[in-house]
Amino acid sequence: MNTIPAPTDLVGRGRTILEQEAAAIMQIADRLEGAFSQAVRAMQACHGKIILSGMGKSGIIAQKIAATMASTGSTALFLHPADAAHGDLGIVSAGDVVICLSKSGTTEELNFIIPALKRIEVTIIAMTGNPRSYLGQNADILLDTGIDQEACPFDLAPTTSTTAMLAMGDALAITLMQEKRFTHRDFALTHPKGTLGRRLTMKASDIMVTGEAIPVVTENAPISRVILEMTSKRYGVTAVVDEDGRLSGIFTDGDLRRIVQKGSEFLHLPARAVMTAKPKSISPETMATECLDLLETYRITQLLVCDSGNRPIGIIHIHDLVTMGL
Repeated sequence: MNTIPAPTDLVGRGRTILEQEAAAIMQIADRLEGAFSQAVRAMQACHGKIILSGMGKSGIIAQKIAATMASTGSTALFLHPADAAHGDLGIVSAGDVVICLSKSGTTEELNFIIPALKRIEVTIIAMTGNPRSYLGQNADILLDTGIDQEACPFDLAPTTSTTAMLAMGDALAITLMQEKRFTHRDFALTHPKGTLGRRLTMKASDIMVTGEAIPVVTENAPISRVILEMTSKRYGVTAVVDEDGRLSGIFTDGDLRRIVQKGSEFLHLPARAVMTAKPKSISPETMATECLDLLETYRITQLLVCDSGNRPIGIIHIHDLVTMGL
């Protein structure tokens, strides 16, 4: 009867597998030679597409590498070799770079399309553990991802070999990204829904509340009207504008508490007598991250957005920025 291994044995096994895969990555790093540079230069010079292809587990790794390259500034996609043989080869054009992944280099579906790829005149990069295979011998550039043994105890299930391919793909993608001078701002453009994308692409105009929702009173408005505007618009603040609609001040719930505490009559006072003059304001082109910095620096919760004529056209609350994940 089989016994269930103790937790310490399970942890030990897991650690051994991780160490084995880490060692495999170091082995291919030690073997990295001029072919790697050739592969990067070929992709950098490519004005078409970078196409990755592979079957089974290698195909899954190829899809991940294609996704990484696409998100870091390269036009990359995955092509299933079986589908390629039945018409999808039509997406391949002369001048493209095709990266083929196969541990053995003898994958039938992949090797079947090699002659067609050569006729189309693409650059073929092979990522294989068998340089003497058909794939290895027919590639323009060979990247050796050979490993001593799979982490699988039967040396069968693709584990260490796919880790090596994935690591090689990451090395290609990131080196290519650096050669292309791909910046974090470029990254944000390809990840508009991610936190970084929002931080680097969103402007005040994308977040601000506009129109009738903006709390605004004139300089001559009585304090009672100021309080009504401030509370009805639910921002705890109102902009104060002159007769031409230009921003001249701001009145906040903090200002209201201060004048109430003075104990004097104040309901007859006009807005200009109780407002804070020359308040902080921003333009609609101000980046969202800068808005957040201003709110935190001055310990305020709202920012007025003004046009080039200093007329309020929007308002931003710190909660709006938090809700957007900034």
